[in-house]
Amino acid sequence: MYNIMEEEYDCEKEFNNDPGSLFFNDGERRIDFVLVYEDEDTKDFEKRHQFQRRKRQRQYFEESLMNTGLELEATKSVLNEKVVFVKGHTPWEVLCTYAEVMHIKMPIQLNDLKSKTSAFNCFTKLFSPSEDLIHPETEYFTAPFEKERISQFYIKDREQFFTPSMRCRIASYILTRADYEMRDNVRRFGISKLLDSGVYKAVYPLHDCRFNVKSEDQKCPNERYLLYKEWAHPRSFYKLQPLDLIRKYYGEKVGIYFAWLAFYTKMLAFAAVVGLGCFIFGYQTKEASTWSKEVCDPQIGGSIIMCPQCDRECTYWRLNSTCESSKNLCIFDNFSTLVFAVFMAVWVTLFLEFWKRYQAELEYEWDTDEFLEQEEQTRPEYEAKCIHKRVNPATQDIELVPYSNCGKCMRVSCGIGTVLFWVLLVIASVVGVIVYRLAVFFAFSVCLLEPFREYVTPQMATSVTASIISFVIIMILNTVYEKVAIWITDFELPRTKTDYENSLTLKMFLFQFVNYYSSCFYIAFFKGKIVGYPGDPVYWLGKYRNEECDPGGCLIELTTQLTIIMGGKAVWNNIQEVLVPWIKNLIGRCTTKAHEKVTPRWEQDYQLQPLGKLGLFYEYLEMVIQFGFVTLFVASFPLAPLLALVNNLFEIRVDAWKITTQFRRVMPEKAQDIGAWQPILQGVAILAVAMIIAFTSDMIPRLVYYWAFSVYLYGNHTMEGYINNTLSIFNISDFSNDSKPLRHPVWFDSERDTTCRYRDFRYPPGHPRQYEYSNYYWHVIAAKLAFIIVLTHVVYLAKSILSYIIPDVPAVVKQQMKRENYLTQKWLHESQLNLKKHVGCTPDLE
Repeated sequence: MYNIMEEEYDCEKEFNNDPGSLFFNDGERRIDFVLVYEDEDTKDFEKRHQFQRRKRQRQYFEESLMNTGLELEATKSVLNEKVVFVKGHTPWEVLCTYAEVMHIKMPIQLNDLKSKTSAFNCFTKLFSPSEDLIHPETEYFTAPFEKERISQFYIKDREQFFTPSMRCRIASYILTRADYEMRDNVRRFGISKLLDSGVYKAVYPLHDCRFNVKSEDQKCPNERYLLYKEWAHPRSFYKLQPLDLIRKYYGEKVGIYFAWLAFYTKMLAFAAVVGLGCFIFGYQTKEASTWSKEVCDPQIGGSIIMCPQCDRECTYWRLNSTCESSKNLCIFDNFSTLVFAVFMAVWVTLFLEFWKRYQAELEYEWDTDEFLEQEEQTRPEYEAKCIHKRVNPATQDIELVPYSNCGKCMRVSCGIGTVLFWVLLVIASVVGVIVYRLAVFFAFSVCLLEPFREYVTPQMATSVTASIISFVIIMILNTVYEKVAIWITDFELPRTKTDYENSLTLKMFLFQFVNYYSSCFYIAFFKGKIVGYPGDPVYWLGKYRNEECDPGGCLIELTTQLTIIMGGKAVWNNIQEVLVPWIKNLIGRCTTKAHEKVTPRWEQDYQLQPLGKLGLFYEYLEMVIQFGFVTLFVASFPLAPLLALVNNLFEIRVDAWKITTQFRRVMPEKAQDIGAWQPILQGVAILAVAMIIAFTSDMIPRLVYYWAFSVYLYGNHTMEGYINNTLSIFNISDFSNDSKPLRHPVWFDSERDTTCRYRDFRYPPGHPRQYEYSNYYWHVIAAKLAFIIVLTHVVYLAKSILSYIIPDVPAVVKQQMKRENYLTQKWLHESQLNLKKHVGCTPDLE
């Protein structure tokens, strides 16, 4: 079958009817990875040339793999004769060689430092996975592996020394660097290129057993079964995650994602409790709120005639017609909102500081603390393009790079320009939605049926429909931009995989930030701010009158927008992440009739869905966008942390279920931290809370009135008269012909009712500075700016104090690191001494 020596390669062999086997047919050599391709000998003649080239590339690639020492064995599919599985095994010598090349840390001694027991151990034990099934990991001191000092390492069992995930990582390293073609003296290599061109259909490591059936093979650790039973099964929803086993089975990159998600969810619990308390307080006090009482009072709100909110077709209305919406607004906008905003500012700081501390523990425990300096390898795609020479500034040696300085500048400029174009496209779509809001508000004001006006105001109807349209546009733009961002990042050609992911992360988040948050920022910061006054309104595009907030403020509209986008996003993501893979797997099982035949483990795994190169990227992106909603707009919706908490509790188990049951096992990868998401979280935290509470909520104007203006009006601090104080007066005779209402309500008396009110702080008609901003307006602006400055400094002060009090690395971990460094130095020193003694004892051959 292959143009290579038969003794070096096990020819195609029949399946030995052992469906759970993780070994070659000899039962000794463990399968570390599986390559899948389709036999093209039966294809159409017209495409035979293309298929022959693919076959040559496969043969060359597999020869390259065996030249590195890998052992291969081929088996035809049980379900489809055209499909061939090539199983790969990494022998001991190859493992030792590449473990040294990749600087993999291996155990040198048992950890002899006792870890401190927590006072909460008795409590957390109730929620921990069963120790009878998942045994605690033995802790070791480790050092980078060296073949020459192999006797110094703690090797209890040679077969277990390199874990399956380590073996897979080493195999993956070889696969990404094996040659598959030599054309025009240019070396072409890497499994990713072969996968993209269809030479191979898939490459993956094996799951060790079925997820719901324990393997009876004594050599099988049944880790997938344990993960499903103690982690992914719905009955285990209350249990803590077995992070060590997750890391051991899927690798550090997957493990640190679930560790971060669990930590974020735990921290959300505190915010959810406080937010729920604020919501309950607002709900209980909405009837007793002074300003809502004044709006609903027939003698106050019922006697205030409000100005039309659109030109000609809109008419006058009484303030008490918004009684219910004013009460609902009090649920979210009350004095507890201010307390909650300050709390969330401190919460964000605590979250980031404690995560850095917890991350440091994981880095040490999982041996990733020196990963970036020692183990990060160059991407094959980068190496393949290295044709330009330059002098390395550190070593002064000549090295090859894929582009010149001018070429690099051109690639980066192209990426920046593309991202800016798409950001501007999102802004254009937001402007389109704003124009829709302006036009539809006019239509709803005219056509909204009278029975619905009691429950839905024109502003609310406009807000709900615009939010739905915004959500649809967000989903469409996300789908298109995702492909553009990947193409641009490929074009930039980052050197390492971490560089690649960080570059893509920044592009995607900048776009997603504008895409998801722009409509919310519009409502929070711009809607109702630049509207002019009834005699001189501000127009968009010279045609559409700028929309005003609901009489109770824009906060309730922001809450509506958040609810629709957050809820819709959660539903859409669950459909994509869970329902779609499950349906695909179900269809695959039905079409192949896999249940009617005995199929081997590698073919069972092939029927599952691939997780994809960017599987975890989308999981992070989903959670970081949610983090933005929870922190940036939490003042308008105190229940956001609670909803996020509930969503995350499901998210952890849903992600666990799908990765354990619906997807092939991913190639284990190492990761030191959460990468570019860390500075992104810090950037979001800086923007959080203060701006929203200052410019969206009515709490600042209320406090200004309570502490300053009410004393002059009533002689003491009170909220009485607040509504009247926030509404300016307009003379009906000052309406222009283009904005004067065409019709009047039946209760309107044109001779007696000569003025109307509007939401603003302006001088009344007849004043020397009529319709200009009053002193109260400038007091409010000054108070808002002062609030931002004070709260920002409080947050930074709290952050500085907490950063000083809470060390980034726990004291216990520091002790263990010092102990490990000491043992490593001692080990190296003794090895050098033994080597010198050995050389000194060598007889003189002369």
